[in-house]
Amino acid sequence: MSKPAASAEPAETQLTELPALDPVIHAQPRLRVVVALTALGSDDRMTFPRLQELLSMTAGNLSTHLRKLEEANYVTITKTYRRRTPVTYVALSRSGRRAFEDYTNALRALLEVSDHHEGDVMQLNKPDTATVEATDVGR
Repeated sequence: MSKPAASAEPAETQLTELPALDPVIHAQPRLRVVVALTALGSDDRMTFPRLQELLSMTAGNLSTHLRKLEEANYVTITKTYRRRTPVTYVALSRSGRRAFEDYTNALRALLEVSDHHEGDVMQLNKPDTATVEATDVGR
């Protein structure tokens, strides 16, 4: 069998097939939460106050973003008691860990496309030398 011919599609067509970034993780506060929880082992968890302190977020702001992550099944929230004191634990779920891995892979792919097409963009921004020479002749 012969190899298919190399694609001669214009750059615009190729650029429309960029990988999408997960909007649940992509929001900056949620990305920070996921990154912090990724640093833990797969069976580890962190208390809500420790996560809040680590991220320098208000309790209300952190709660809002954790709710979004929980709705996507990216984190698990466990409310329990330590002695007689209520404690809330937060952990990255298996699907959350996988979603973050997919997110970082998509981001890397976007950066590779950007690096690969950087020369193309430079060419597009470079003035046509024939036009410049013709314009300069009249000066």
